[in-house]
Amino acid sequence: MPEDHFGEGVAERYDESSADMFDPAVIDPVVDFLAKLAGVGAALELGIGTGRIALPLSERGVRVRGIDLSEAMVAKLREKPGAEEIEVAIGDFATTRVEGTFSLAYLVFNTINNLTSQGEQVACFRNVAAHLEPGGCIVIEVGVPGLRTLPPGKRFRVFDFSETHIGIDEYDVERQGLVSHHFSLLDDGRWRLVSMPFRYVWPEELDLMARMAGMRLRERWSGWEREPFTSESTKHVSVWEKE
Repeated sequence: MPEDHFGEGVAERYDESSADMFDPAVIDPVVDFLAKLAGVGAALELGIGTGRIALPLSERGVRVRGIDLSEAMVAKLREKPGAEEIEVAIGDFATTRVEGTFSLAYLVFNTINNLTSQGEQVACFRNVAAHLEPGGCIVIEVGVPGLRTLPPGKRFRVFDFSETHIGIDEYDVERQGLVSHHFSLLDDGRWRLVSMPFRYVWPEELDLMARMAGMRLRERWSGWEREPFTSESTKHVSVWEKE
């Protein structure tokens, strides 16, 4: 079982620390995109967390189920209105199975990077394929690795710098590893450090993983409102269809 990096301390602060991602202007395009793909079928969220997307998607009438490794994050989901409509399995979303089949599976906000080896990411695609109906889709939202901004011979990149938060990414180019270090200023004036390990992954590498699982790329955009994906895009929203 992978290590759970989203324990009670992270879960307690998660919604507040990611408050901008809970803005309706951010959430609505995601839910619109996913609801259209789900149609009359059910949706499976891998890494459902505190329900940022699952709850509004369920409110649209989509039957949503979830998988998450963190009991603490799911406990926060359970405190929210509408959570009783969503079943969640606790486990590693690369391998955990749930009952039923789905027209849609999705991982948002860089969740695929929480799987810190290529083998786990490949297993995730295969797990999704086993859950999808023929013609069903998986959607992944993930950043494009920012290696172009990394000076030669360096491994640290500052991605956020403010009076209350400093974010530094530490790259391990040899292993496609990435550790995000977050320094946050507390109310008592102390600084708290939280470090999260990830594995960054390239768009075409994900395409190959999908092919290995019997899926093909259907569309790729740079955002949820179907903005064109270009060489300058910093993230992508990709849809693969089960053949």
